[in-house]
Amino acid sequence: MRKPKSLGEVRIKPNHNKKKIIMISVISVALLLMLIGLFYFLLSINDNKSNKKENVKIDDASTVPKKDLTVYDANSNKRPIAVMIDNNVGNNAHVGLQDAYLTYEIIVEGGLTRIMAIFKDVNTSVIGPVRSSRHYFLDYALESDAIYAHYGWSTFAQNDIRALGVNNINGLYDNGYYRNYNIAAPHNVFTSIEDLYNVAGSKGYSTTSDNYSLLNYTPDDVNFDTTSDLLTANNVSMTYSYSEVRSYTYDSTNRYYLRYMNNSPHTDRDSGEGYHYKNIIIMKVNNSTLDSYGRQDLDTVGSGEGYYITNGYAVPITWSKDSRSGKTHYYYSGNELVVSDGNTMIQVVPVNSSITIS
Repeated sequence: MRKPKSLGEVRIKPNHNKKKIIMISVISVALLLMLIGLFYFLLSINDNKSNKKENVKIDDASTVPKKDLTVYDANSNKRPIAVMIDNNVGNNAHVGLQDAYLTYEIIVEGGLTRIMAIFKDVNTSVIGPVRSSRHYFLDYALESDAIYAHYGWSTFAQNDIRALGVNNINGLYDNGYYRNYNIAAPHNVFTSIEDLYNVAGSKGYSTTSDNYSLLNYTPDDVNFDTTSDLLTANNVSMTYSYSEVRSYTYDSTNRYYLRYMNNSPHTDRDSGEGYHYKNIIIMKVNNSTLDSYGRQDLDTVGSGEGYYITNGYAVPITWSKDSRSGKTHYYYSGNELVVSDGNTMIQVVPVNSSITIS
């Protein structure tokens, strides 16, 4: 008979089924945790994609910042003022003309020229010297719906101002002008934008306008495509008569044209700054003599040829105007001309003017 084993000698057989259950449980939990982790990982990727999609910026017309013109305030309906300027005074006697956004130079009697400077959205304190009206300048003041400021008039201008109902301020009868007695008459009349608007208001003229726009400006510089009619324009010259020559030199650093009268720099009397222009438009217009004094007439209504010059280049253009108060339209390659943002000098020259562009 066997002797029973003591308690300490009892051997317990391992339970292999229990181990299997535990291992399966651990693996199951691990797999579950991995699945949960994968779920949240995929969810986060989807959220990121959604966020990226929401943050995509679409560059359409509504989101691209709009550049504003600097030549004048396009959001302002302030009515322009056109001022007749004496140009029989030399190269350094003018004041305030750099503030004009649009300027015309046209032949008058004796082969001389006169200037009309048009101002908008500026408050220039001294402008001059102011001189009398010539009737064909009215056609270019009317197309910008400008109040017309002058000191005196020819008989032709007097009749046309009345016939056309031009809102004018005449220094012979109206306030708004003063004489500088340190300068010989009649080259000593000056004015200011504030004075002219005050007189315009007292005369009952509207000082606002929705019809002043003339040229089609782009906020960016005009860059011409390379074409056979494109001319390099670093130097520009034109004649009005045997005694009057106007020329420009391109300043490539500042991207504007410096103006010369009879080969001398045209400078402002007070600032000493050389007058300069972003755009030059040359218009060839027929002129003829009206009387023994030599007063001129111009065929402003009709069509003709010319040049547009900016940024060191020139292209041939055409112009057309259907009535004295109608706007002059300028065309390049059959399309309405677009000009660079900046001040413009319009040189209205005789059709036989000698024009050099190089």
